[in-house]
Amino acid sequence: MISDPWFYAVAIPAVLITAISKGGFGGGLGLLGVPIMALIIAPQQAAAILLPILCLMDIVGIWSFRGKANRHALQTLLPSACIGIIIGALTFRYFSADSIRIIVGLIAVTFSLNFWLKPKNSTPKKPSRLRGSFWGTIAGFTSFGVHAGGAPLNAYLLPLKLEKYDYVGTSIIFFSSINFIKLVPYTFLGQFTYETLSTAAALAIFAPIGVLLGVRLHHKIPDKWFYQICYAFLFIMGLKLLFDAF
Repeated sequence: MISDPWFYAVAIPAVLITAISKGGFGGGLGLLGVPIMALIIAPQQAAAILLPILCLMDIVGIWSFRGKANRHALQTLLPSACIGIIIGALTFRYFSADSIRIIVGLIAVTFSLNFWLKPKNSTPKKPSRLRGSFWGTIAGFTSFGVHAGGAPLNAYLLPLKLEKYDYVGTSIIFFSSINFIKLVPYTFLGQFTYETLSTAAALAIFAPIGVLLGVRLHHKIPDKWFYQICYAFLFIMGLKLLFDAF
């Protein structure tokens, strides 16, 4: 197990931020987990430590938002996300973490600015299998390397303007599915070691605490402010990723 106290000084807040975001805001700030932990350790090791913790968060999140999800969106997004995960696993050794950060960061910043600058009376976009399949594939690919699937997923989900319960429930089921799927290629690629798994176990206690706190905050925030906060999270994490990459 990692014994460096400075690692836990950043890892515990990273896990809590990720859990709160997943429990109440669709995972927007969850993308900051790996970059924050990567201040002390390698990004690949940070991703391996965080993945089992994310799976634990997902279990708590599914229970909290059970029955709340957009079935059509999931039927479109999940199959394409599996394709993205396969692409990520096959190209794992060829893409640097920074190149993935740039892709995701640009998506996040662009869609946030589009939300703030476009006319406020715009109507929700209709579900589209073509757009959903495209963003689902990108989400699966970027999620595999640095757990950065939130921005591509939001690029499809947020313009649909779902009810906030459906939006968060859909996000939780989507990421729960792909996180558990990612356990297989992570294992075959040798990402899980005794050190990473024991460190993940030590941090796991903060996962349900953060998710349940996020659920409570979710119930207290009106729909109007909910989407403003989600896009703000999307913009912040985009800037953070671009800053880290450059």
